[in-house]
Amino acid sequence: MATNPGILSEWPWKRLGSFKYLVLAPWVAHGCHLAATKGWRELDLGYVAILPSMLLRALHDQAWITVSRLYNARGKRQIVDRGIEFDQVDRERNWDDQIILSAILLLLGSLYLPGGQNLPWWRTDGAVLLALLHAGPVEFLYYWFHRALHHHFLYTRYHSHHHASIVTEPITSVIHPFAELLAYQLLFSVPMITCALTGTASIITFEIYVIYIDFMNNMGHCNFELVPNRLFEWIPPLKYLMYTPSFHSLHHTQFRTNYSLFMPFYDYIYNTMDKSTDTLYENSLKGKEKEVDVVHLTHLTSLQSIYHIRTGFAQYASKPYTSMWQLRIMWPVSWLSMVLTWAYGSWFTVERNSMKKLRMQSWAIPRYNFHYGLNKEKEAINDLIEKAISEAGKKGAKVVSLGLLNQAHSLNGSGELYLQKYPKWGVRLVDGTSLAAAVVIHTIPQGTNQVILAGKISKVARSVAAALCKKNVKVIVTNKQEYHLLKPCIPENEDGNLVLSTTSTAEVWLIGEGLDDAEQLRAPRGTEFIPFSQFPPKMARKDCCTYAMTPAMGVPESMQNVHSCENWLPRRVMSAWRVAGIVHALEGWSEDECGDAVLNLEKVWSAAIMHGFRPVAQL
Repeated sequence: MATNPGILSEWPWKRLGSFKYLVLAPWVAHGCHLAATKGWRELDLGYVAILPSMLLRALHDQAWITVSRLYNARGKRQIVDRGIEFDQVDRERNWDDQIILSAILLLLGSLYLPGGQNLPWWRTDGAVLLALLHAGPVEFLYYWFHRALHHHFLYTRYHSHHHASIVTEPITSVIHPFAELLAYQLLFSVPMITCALTGTASIITFEIYVIYIDFMNNMGHCNFELVPNRLFEWIPPLKYLMYTPSFHSLHHTQFRTNYSLFMPFYDYIYNTMDKSTDTLYENSLKGKEKEVDVVHLTHLTSLQSIYHIRTGFAQYASKPYTSMWQLRIMWPVSWLSMVLTWAYGSWFTVERNSMKKLRMQSWAIPRYNFHYGLNKEKEAINDLIEKAISEAGKKGAKVVSLGLLNQAHSLNGSGELYLQKYPKWGVRLVDGTSLAAAVVIHTIPQGTNQVILAGKISKVARSVAAALCKKNVKVIVTNKQEYHLLKPCIPENEDGNLVLSTTSTAEVWLIGEGLDDAEQLRAPRGTEFIPFSQFPPKMARKDCCTYAMTPAMGVPESMQNVHSCENWLPRRVMSAWRVAGIVHALEGWSEDECGDAVLNLEKVWSAAIMHGFRPVAQL
């Protein structure tokens, strides 16, 4: 909210939460009633087209969000080189409120405004009139209204809410208190009301005008420069009639300049044009994709995960991943997204972070979990990972964190395949085993003298078992095959601490993938389940048993541009595998951690703590 919220700041349907679209139900019912009683041929097409057009507006806005976040993740042509945080995402989560308000105003106008009924598809005279009214009265009135909003009285009560976002995203354009946005909507309706009253209104003219406002609003707040300089060279007067993202970005950083809506000529007339506008515009166009120090490789998990990545739905990505019915019914779109990402055939940047002087990016391999179980995908996946690592080296990366790609051990030996092919690559490959194992060990309650280790035996499981046996903690395995897999990892003088038994009453279970419900039900009441896997286990026990988080650590305050959750993890928490790559780069270690290689667990843990990463229990 604003610094000192004024009257009508809160949106009327705020208390409805996710059910706010119910406010449109009366018009939906009315439209259905008209269709049932009059038939489609006698319907007022302008009236019934309003709600579908609002859906198209939402899709248009979402497209801008996705494109903007993809560009800003790469750092190309970026205007303000700063990140955004969760508080901004939360503040901007209700960007669709303005679409609901627009729909209500348009529906009321179509029903009750003289000349607003049974509009023709097109009228040229109405289009010309609307364009002139926007360039004249609308732009002029907006300019002075906007300047008034920067007066202390109105700024603290209304406009400061919008300016809380220094680094803008497309949806920032419509984040205002209710009263302020209502004033904007009424101002933008002046040309449409005039056209209706003069009998020159048309459906296409109104649709184009609404799309124009959305397009220019989104473009002006996207924080990367996309308007080519050639456009202004070809049409010099256009600089007075069309703003750029860098033009409006200066308004958010300087506050007292560049007040115009979409046409900067009023800033020229009243001498409020920022003197650095042209310089910032040219420098932003020259901005190249930034070099990177650490690349975290990951991949999509379930079909719905496409919406949870940073470039998907901002509100959804800002919370731990959960399956939602709203997204499940979008399965045709999910399948189409899967096909498109698969056909794209290359990694794509989904996130950019910084910590101290370290620059980090997360790259997604366009494959889902199930692809790793398909033999025909083995070669393609390895080729994608190999190309991504090679490209990371070209961009200056010192470390590549394999992240979720660790599950591809059977495909490439946790990265060993790439080291064998390119021994002089120059990029350190880190699978994060040591830190993940250290997190598991430090999650075990102090004083524990025995644990049960169950589930699929991974590299992390072997490291944990070896470290616990060294500390004289009994590691009990209930499966003979798993026992024989672990036995060679334990030194002879410590292998007495590795026990094969099916009758243990240990109340700490270290669990991996593949642990079924029946095995969990064998655990005594009050058991603490601690995963060593990358994916969270199915929680089969509800009787006083507890389940720890998958190996992860809280990130330090110095890490910036963290405004999405990593899969199922809470805010500002990263998986241990991802943190390991960051720590590796911060420490400047020269060795790889992939294949069978494992770094010293306590050394890696101490380094992570020293750099500000925290155990989840301390958050």
